[in-house]
Amino acid sequence: FPFPYTPYRIQEQFMEALYGALEAGRVGIFESPTGTGKSLSLICGALSWLRDWEEKRRQEEARLLALGAGGRDGLTPQQARPGSADTAGEPDWVTAFMQKKEERDMVDRLKEEQIRRKKREDRLEKIRHNVQLKYAAKRKRCEEDEAKRLLQLSKEALSQGAGEGVLDQLDYNEEELILAEYESDDEKKVVSGLEEDDDDLEEEHVTKIYYCSRTHSQLSQFVREVQKSPFGKDTRLVSLGSRQNLCVNEEVRRLGALQLINDRCMEMQKNKYEKKSDEENEGKKRRVSRTVCPFYSYEQMQFLRDEVLVEVKDIEQLVSLGRETKACPYYGSRFAIPAAQLVVLPYQMLLHEPTRNAAGIKLKDQVVIIDEAHNLIDTITCIHSAEVSGSQLCCAHSQLSQYMERYRKRLQAKNLMYIKQILYLLERFVAMLGGNVNQNPGCQAVSQTGTVLKSINDFLFQSQIDNINLFKVRRYCEKSLISRKLFGFMERYGGSASAVKTNKENQKLAGLQNFLLTLQQGSEKEGIPQSPPVEAEHDQLRTASPLMQIEGFLSALTNANQDGRVILNRQATVGQSSLKFLLLNPAVHFAKVVEECRAVIIAGGTMQPVADFREQLLCCAGVDPARVMEFSCGHVIPPENILPIILCSGPSNQQLEFTYQTRDLPQMMDETGRILCNLCNVILGGVVCFFPSYEYEKQVYGHWEKTGLLSRLAAKKKIFQEPKKANQVEQVLVEYAKCIKRCSQTGGQMTGALLLSVVGGKMSEGINFSDDLGRCVIMVGMPYPNITSPELQEKMTWLDKKMPRAAGQAPSRVLIENLCMKAVNQSIGRAIRHQKDFASILLLDHRYARPAIFNKLPQWIRERTQVKPAFGSAFAELRKFHRGKLDAL
Repeated sequence: FPFPYTPYRIQEQFMEALYGALEAGRVGIFESPTGTGKSLSLICGALSWLRDWEEKRRQEEARLLALGAGGRDGLTPQQARPGSADTAGEPDWVTAFMQKKEERDMVDRLKEEQIRRKKREDRLEKIRHNVQLKYAAKRKRCEEDEAKRLLQLSKEALSQGAGEGVLDQLDYNEEELILAEYESDDEKKVVSGLEEDDDDLEEEHVTKIYYCSRTHSQLSQFVREVQKSPFGKDTRLVSLGSRQNLCVNEEVRRLGALQLINDRCMEMQKNKYEKKSDEENEGKKRRVSRTVCPFYSYEQMQFLRDEVLVEVKDIEQLVSLGRETKACPYYGSRFAIPAAQLVVLPYQMLLHEPTRNAAGIKLKDQVVIIDEAHNLIDTITCIHSAEVSGSQLCCAHSQLSQYMERYRKRLQAKNLMYIKQILYLLERFVAMLGGNVNQNPGCQAVSQTGTVLKSINDFLFQSQIDNINLFKVRRYCEKSLISRKLFGFMERYGGSASAVKTNKENQKLAGLQNFLLTLQQGSEKEGIPQSPPVEAEHDQLRTASPLMQIEGFLSALTNANQDGRVILNRQATVGQSSLKFLLLNPAVHFAKVVEECRAVIIAGGTMQPVADFREQLLCCAGVDPARVMEFSCGHVIPPENILPIILCSGPSNQQLEFTYQTRDLPQMMDETGRILCNLCNVILGGVVCFFPSYEYEKQVYGHWEKTGLLSRLAAKKKIFQEPKKANQVEQVLVEYAKCIKRCSQTGGQMTGALLLSVVGGKMSEGINFSDDLGRCVIMVGMPYPNITSPELQEKMTWLDKKMPRAAGQAPSRVLIENLCMKAVNQSIGRAIRHQKDFASILLLDHRYARPAIFNKLPQWIRERTQVKPAFGSAFAELRKFHRGKLDAL
């Protein structure tokens, strides 16, 4: 395996196992602790396989072509076998002829592919070596822009009667708000022929690797690793992202919300194709062109595509290239997919089938690598779950009624029928929450509050909408872009209720409408708390039309009955109440990925416990257990650089058991404080302490303040608390790091800093506490999820019904333990980030010593863990460990 430096032994093992899995077409679960160079191992292992695979394919093609050239007329020995009659009883010569024809077709197809590939390679080679060519397109574009600008100026100078034009323009703009004539699937028989022809022109998809990770920054980091690797120069890599990340049209970017950006972009493209060419429409045409995206130029996007394929670029480089070449990076990068060897993209894009299809991603016989996959099950569940509030439902109903009233005479019968169906659905949904769509949701009290769970069928039946075809309604929403039209309508008439001609029925809505308009127009700053509870959804309502959210919910209701549940959450008012769809079986959406792909690799730093992936995802998706393989490698750090301890009791012999019942006891909180005080005396640098929840962290902090323990701690370490708001995390971390650095340089009584964090919070994932930032990680108690939550209850019941008992334990019990230990493993893995790093890990709770829990720790930590019944011996070990490390430094 080519590698930028001498790989660790475990990296070699990782690459060998990965190569084997790809070659055999397996589904692999790979675990490689952070700090062991997982990204590089993935890159070098996977791309080595791809290179060899391409070479094998080239040789096979050459063999077939040679065979084709030599044996055009004569039969091959196989075909000439006597008596080889087909199962259908066809004579030999027919079978032979058919085989011959198939071979000839295949040879012809191979030749075509070869010519196409040769053309592509020549084109890319040309661009790679000809700098002038790069700038020729740029210069040509500048000339065109200048010509357009002059033409525009001269037209403006010539045009008279501008006032008249403005009136005309308003009319035209309003024209845009009206839904186009809609044809349902069964009416479209003739048109489909065209679409099939287009596919022939599409470029072939070469065998490629789709690499996905969770966040934008993780993807950029991966691309930088590829750039540094031996494959950086000659790999055709393309980075995909959402329009929010890739759009370079400032007018569209300003919309902020992803759904609005998507819809606006789609509309601009539609305008491009619908531009009228008649001469008499010249005036209108000029105005239409304002709403066509200047970056959506086919020629420029092809130029961008080639640029992307020639040199490895991350998303930031792609965006700046798009700005420079005046080409859309979002579509330009999609054009590059067929020819790319490595496609880097976010989870959601690959795991959500409609998004995948829209992006032109074809998984047939390709390789998928899902990195940072410890949250894969949750991610799939979240992508396919949806929630809508009562205020959104009422708001959408109000907007849609007004829209229908205003344009009733202009809308086709099909459109009116679907709008009425959507209005009826909204009405029934609000009724299910105990309200009425024609009244202000913020003022309607709900008589029976609480949470109710229903199966999809029960929900459809009880809300009396089981006679409506939701598949057709969903398709109508997608094709007609109704939510976009509605948003444009509200943008225009949102200001004054009087602008919409209301009939008597609509006047009832005036109060509600004004309330909703205040929601839409208000622009409160993020930091100001919103006083009325109804406005909790405020930001969501303002940034996107509520109908967009509701479309997601309608789409979720088309899942199979056994795979999901509808949660009716009835709060004090209808506005605060909500309907939520919860997906229980993520495997249904993962099955297609596993079926179509040649191989799927699920990788992460901490994948333990693995049983979840095997049972909930792979077995339920119908994967043959023999196809699944597991690989887990140790850590690169020497065993003496880590000291994990399970502590069963504190300094005053108080047994450590942080259950919901005991953790609030003053003696438990005191004992935790004493342990920290003792540790802060002997550990220099940063100590990170994880609590099970924000509430508990706040409670303990308050208790320590009262008892004076906090000031004793603060004498040794400066105390930082994890903020709840994501935008403040960076600032706290910078201060924390500065403080540790200052203390290590000046010496004195202060020995560093103590960071109080929360499991599952902002600091428990994706943030590195390497070296002095995390010399000790402490886990207070066991972060079990809230078992009383209706969602979790339902998931547990579902698992108990569907899954076999494992080692005598109920699947629901296993789920709870696995969720807890996944969170623990993520948090404690934050401290060791490279080969020379060292840290101690302290698990405060005697329950960690139970075999079922203990075995769910990552192997490299488990092998080195000591269980200490008393605090004395644990403290002695810790002091010895940290003193020894200091002396070594």
